Amino acid sequence: MSTASPKDVTRLLIQLTGGERAVLEELLTLIYGELRSLAANYLRRERPDHTLQPTALVHEAYLRLVDQTQVNWQNRAHFFGVAAQMMRRILVDHARAHNAGKRGQDFQKLSLDENIDQAFERGAELVALDDALKLLAEVDEQKARIVELRYFGGLSVEETAEVLGVTPVTVKRHWRMTKAWLYGQMQKQ
Repeated sequence: MSTASPKDVTRLLIQLTGGERAVLEELLTLIYGELRSLAANYLRRERPDHTLQPTALVHEAYLRLVDQTQVNWQNRAHFFGVAAQMMRRILVDHARAHNAGKRGQDFQKLSLDENIDQAFERGAELVALDDALKLLAEVDEQKARIVELRYFGGLSVEETAEVLGVTPVTVKRHWRMTKAWLYGQMQKQ
């Protein structure tokens, strides 16, 4: 992960929010390694023949992130929370496109280990998880964000708590309950 101070990243993000686009190069230098690690972590969970590479995923997410004009970046954790969401969207869109070509074929029933932390190896499972998260967000947006930040974003309990403005104890409690709920939803499919 990056050796850059979270305060340096936060300072640059605040400058970017203020319209100082000249900080983009310095910001990218500070966060690129961490974004690349996040992307590589995501792609390790994907099917072996996945066509996206970590570098392409980072570039796509970064372009979408810095193109955001309505975001008021709060800090490093907020940025990486949004980055996690962007990468999730890119991978889910990619999985949906990949699965679209297979319509009409028999799909295997999804099976998950009770530990939702474990990798999903097939695109269909990623799409199913995304569908379950959308349903969860309708019921409890905060719990859906916790999954997104922890599982997809790779944020620690403390970083997740910082992004959401709650205590680490709350994140841990919701994380446990949410994994069980997602497991139940995935079993229904």
